[in-house]
Amino acid sequence: MAKVDDLSRSLAALDQDTTLVAVVELSSKSWLVGASVPAVQRHPLKKLDPDASALLKLLERWRGEAERRGRRIERVVVAYEAGRDGFWLARWLKERGIEAYVIHPASVAVSRERKRAKTDRLDAAMLLRVLLGWLRGERGHCSMVAIPSLAEEDARRPSRERETLIGERARITNRIKGALNRFGIRSFNPLLRKAAQNLEKLQTAEGGSLPANTLAEIKRDLARMAVVREQIAAIETARVARLEQAPKTGPNAMVRLLARVIGIGIETADMLVHEVLHRNLRDRRAVARYAGLTGSPDESGSRRREKGLTRAGNARVRRGLIQLAWRFLMFQKESALARWYRMRTAGATSAQRKSLIVALARKLLIALWRLATTGEVPHGVALRPAT
Repeated sequence: MAKVDDLSRSLAALDQDTTLVAVVELSSKSWLVGASVPAVQRHPLKKLDPDASALLKLLERWRGEAERRGRRIERVVVAYEAGRDGFWLARWLKERGIEAYVIHPASVAVSRERKRAKTDRLDAAMLLRVLLGWLRGERGHCSMVAIPSLAEEDARRPSRERETLIGERARITNRIKGALNRFGIRSFNPLLRKAAQNLEKLQTAEGGSLPANTLAEIKRDLARMAVVREQIAAIETARVARLEQAPKTGPNAMVRLLARVIGIGIETADMLVHEVLHRNLRDRRAVARYAGLTGSPDESGSRRREKGLTRAGNARVRRGLIQLAWRFLMFQKESALARWYRMRTAGATSAQRKSLIVALARKLLIALWRLATTGEVPHGVALRPAT
């Protein structure tokens, strides 16, 4: 089995005499570019407008400056921190023959001084130091984020948009119920198809009809609810059509395989595949770390304590897995994972069961990762018939 590059350190040897190394501190209004240029004693620093073409011209200018001093540049490396701008710049630079990386912000160690100075110049210098250490192959300087292709990044959008719409639907529902509670009405369900018709029949606790402004507000909220419901249905219909058009292609095959597990629906399977299972992760520990389902020990001298989950990974995956773990206990009662949970929680308190559900979620994620990547079915798990 080929060894997976976990991006914790560079696997290529660094020759600083022939390598131009640059970092970009990105912001919405300007970019600050710092570099280490062979044969140039100073560390040049240049502020640019947010323009990729201007960045490319600046790199070519620095390359020419090094070559005029007798150093031939054979490798150009550019890195920046992951953030609002995403990965488009890294892909754009790679298409033009430049080695581009995206630094994981949480992997960069910072000063623990109470009032440390923080400016774009200092941040650019810090990024340049950690990037040089990473390029030398030394561990612990920083970690890089895997750069997804445009298709991979776009494949995550339907699931994330649906999650946003579900949250919007919940906000509208709570707003309607809150408005009606002020008049003593607690039996109205805004999620019903006939909610708009039932609204006209409502009576306040005082025996009168709803005030005109409140009634108009709730009608507008119900209209927004209808739009959100239509958009959710459109996303779900498009997902099913995509799976039917190319059932055996890449991630789609994984989604269909996971959806065969009783208790896992198409939405959960699609989210897990595109967020975590389709990624080229090194091993089961890396899978659990990506979801933030690993512990955070605090050990110093004789002190030994656990601070709980790191919560440093993908929060969307973590939330979905904990919900799935509870559902898994209902639909897969004879599986080895469900039996393990029942054995460990026999006589346990409610708080202990909640803590152990996280351990079950971690085991379940690893089991589903093995199912999706190797086809190994978890022991005792019931599957739906293949279609």
